Formats: sequence, structure tokens, C-alpha cells
Amino acid sequence: MAASRNTLKAAQRTEFGSRTSRRLRRTGQVPGVVYTGGEDARPFQVGERDLRTILIAGQALFDLEIDGSKAVPVVIKEQQLHPVRGNVEHIDLVQVRLDEKIQAEVAIEIQGAEDAPGSKEGGVLEHITREVTVEALPTDIPEQIVVDVSTMEVNDTIQLSSLSAPAGAEFVADDPEEVTIVTVSPPRVEEVAPEVEEETELVGEGEGAEGEAAEGEGGGDSGDSEGE
Repeated sequence: MAASRNTLKAAQRTEFGSRTSRRLRRTGQVPGVVYTGGEDARPFQVGERDLRTILIAGQALFDLEIDGSKAVPVVIKEQQLHPVRGNVEHIDLVQVRLDEKIQAEVAIEIQGAEDAPGSKEGGVLEHITREVTVEALPTDIPEQIVVDVSTMEVNDTIQLSSLSAPAGAEFVADDPEEVTIVTVSPPRVEEVAPEVEEETELVGEGEGAEGEAAEGEGGGDSGDSEGE
């Protein structure tokens, strides 16, 4: 967690509708809304590059400043991404109080996958859960949770229940033992296609039939000769 917060500078948005939003995006702006407890939501627009800088920094908590007004602490509520390009097309923020706990989604990153004995033996390491909900004061929300998998063997599993929450935070889950973070499955063995065996059997049967036909023809010739 960073000691100081980044500030996202935005402008108030006064025009609405899908056509207006498309026009904003063409000019490099991203429409957004910030929700505040007990007050009307405030629509804004922000430069895509400025927003990208904030998102890349990875801070769960940052400040929002609209048209030079006093900056307020916010967290991301939802992002709408372009289905192909992946860039943010709309963003919803929530203003928070620094003295009240909130719940937020935090990314889970794994490290040491290339060193895991299970991976070296040909096992398949799968990162199952990539985000987890944590509850904490806004200033204690971690940027990410790092899980070390460098000692995992084949058939090993890491559940949420085996992880320690960051200082000042706690995981939010109905049953942490049922939340799988990472698994290492046994190597996948390719089975011999059954068609190969069937084809071999058919070839053998064909050879036997040809042999019987040949014997039959030979027997017929012998009988004709005796008749003559």
C-alpha cells in the first residue's frame, strides 16, 4: 500500500446519452460517475491516459478532483471494458470515508510458478481464483495479494483458508475452505486411440478371409480335375 494517494483530475459532465458517450470516447475521454453516501451521484469525464495512469498504479484507494474542487477519496465500484480492445469505456467510483471499513475486490497474484516441483514434473498449475473480497479501512485495502506457489507438488491445493489476510484487513467469504486459489493437477497422459486397435483387428480378419477364399478355390479345381 502506498503512503500517498494519486489524484485523478476530471471535469464535470453535463451532457448524457449513448451518442454523447461515443463522442467523448472518440476525443479520448472516458465518462464516469462518482457515488456519495446520501448525496446525488456526480457525473464526470476524464482523459483516458490519466485514467490509465491511475489504474496501472494499482492503488485501491485514490483521490478524485472534479473541476478543481476539493479532492475526495474514492475506490472503483465498476469498470465497463470494450469487449475487443479491453480499454475502459465507463467507470463508476464510490466516495469513501477514511474512518469507515469498506469491502473491495483485490487481485490475487501468484509467484514462483516456474519453481514449483509439481510444474517441473509435468503437472498442470491452475490459477483458479483471481480476485478475493477483503474488508478494511480504505487506507488498509491492499493493492494486491501475492501467493507463493514455489513449493507446490502434484495434487497440492491452496485454499483461501490457508492464506493470511494483510494487516488491518480480513477476507470476506462464506466458506474460505471452499475457495480454491491454486491447484497442481497430475500430468495429462495421452491415451492410445482405439481406432488403431480396431484397424489392426480388421486387417487380420481380412487376411484370414482371403486365405479361406484361396483354399476354397483350390478345392474346386481339384474336384473338377477328378471329374475329368
